[in-house]
Amino acid sequence: MPPAEFCTQELAARLVELSNEIRRQIGILINRSGTVEYVIVGDEKGLVIPELRDCPLGKRPLRGLRLIHTHLRNEQISEDDLTDLALLRLDLLAALLFNPGKSQLFGQLAWLSPDTSGPSTITNPITPFERVELDGIHFFDELEADLEKSTRSKKTAGNALERAILISVTIEGTRQEAEDSIIELRELARTARIEALDEFIQRPRSLNPRFVMGEGKMRDVVIRALQHGATMLIFDQELTPAQIRSISAMTELKVIDRSQLILDIFARRAQSLDGKVQVELAQLKYLLPRLTGRGVQMSRLMGGIGGRGPGETKLETDRRRIRDRIASLEKELKELSRGRDQRRRRRVKADVPIISIVGYTNAGKSTLLNTLTKSKVFTEDLLFATLDTSTRRLRLPREREVIITDTVGFIRSLPESLMGAFKATLEELRDADLLLHVVDASNPRFEAHITQVNRILEELELGDKQQLLVFNKSDLLKDLKKNDTIAFLKVRQFARTRGGIMVAANDRTSLTPLLDELQSRFWLDETDPLID
Repeated sequence: MPPAEFCTQELAARLVELSNEIRRQIGILINRSGTVEYVIVGDEKGLVIPELRDCPLGKRPLRGLRLIHTHLRNEQISEDDLTDLALLRLDLLAALLFNPGKSQLFGQLAWLSPDTSGPSTITNPITPFERVELDGIHFFDELEADLEKSTRSKKTAGNALERAILISVTIEGTRQEAEDSIIELRELARTARIEALDEFIQRPRSLNPRFVMGEGKMRDVVIRALQHGATMLIFDQELTPAQIRSISAMTELKVIDRSQLILDIFARRAQSLDGKVQVELAQLKYLLPRLTGRGVQMSRLMGGIGGRGPGETKLETDRRRIRDRIASLEKELKELSRGRDQRRRRRVKADVPIISIVGYTNAGKSTLLNTLTKSKVFTEDLLFATLDTSTRRLRLPREREVIITDTVGFIRSLPESLMGAFKATLEELRDADLLLHVVDASNPRFEAHITQVNRILEELELGDKQQLLVFNKSDLLKDLKKNDTIAFLKVRQFARTRGGIMVAANDRTSLTPLLDELQSRFWLDETDPLID
């Protein structure tokens, strides 16, 4: 094709002639230099566009391909056509129509529009083909430049590395629980330096085995993601390997789930050798069942006549290497566990009470440790800011000492692989004489967080450990009292009935009641230890 023309009249007429002859739609995909990359033959109703692996989208707003296809019934451009245009990010879509009575060729064009509210589609009216004027040399470059400008106008927040659409599809629980969960997913995304552009919550009667949500709804989500300039889709629920493959086949955006997002956060934030080993182990256990090849029949080459081949496939090689690495990491973890066990024995032998701080992520555990012991453990208003345990000595008012340990925060739907890996670190909790359960009193979901922490403690066989509830961020309750008196009274009543202590972890003066309570828990008076 001449680069200046989107399609010559001679080729358009030939396409319509052949299409009428075989009673099937015919389409061609042409690149910007004028070369026909694909020829597609459909049925009377439509075309199925193949995977465009030879023409990847990359980071461009348009793919660099235009679709010219025939309509046998002289119908206008359909919703399916516009969906393909938006989903595949085509340069242009043209429908060719032939009216035998008039012996004249007609055409209708559609393309993406760089609207300020997000790219939409523009559809021209049906026009005699010879009157269609479109300068292929300048039109596509200018359209792509306008689309890029439209995307750049939505500035990425802060230092975000990615832009994502958050998706929650659940058949369990209430709508409020789904909304609470996606709020938490948004915080996880912020921690991973991902800007959440939009959110979708769907509660169908049953989950779609291929796309989690319905295929039509999934297409709408992908189109919205492309319109907003998103680079990835994040699902609040754990996806099966088959679902990831199906969704990835529909879009070239990255597709991850909540577990993968949490693993990525842990991988970035782990500092100690223990933490790094545990995170890598969890990542490999998550990855192993998700390795895909060319099918089960290619997974293992049989021996004997007709079955001789080059040996194990690339897929099997990868799986074997991952299994070997998992075995190596588990062995390394056992060695590190011995060192931790020796340190714990020394602490127990010193006959100094041990206190472990537990709680939901971002409740203020590390801030409390820093204020109590005048330490400088890393803190930040992010989920999972602390991944490595930190142990300090705390001197109480009556010159008594205890050992206090900060631990990783808990969260709902923690990946099983991660939970298993971090059991080694959480062994520290087994020797604790008291668990300081820190709660974010300003969070409206504090009761659910307490329940979730207790559930995880039960899974770790630590449910019988003595606990002291510490309601943190009491300084924020003043605003809560002004805005929501009922919620404020609910927190105060809950703390009172559970024997909790209200503190502001960043204000040492508010910790006096906590220090007095700790002293009384272990020492009834100056000389007598409290025997549990």
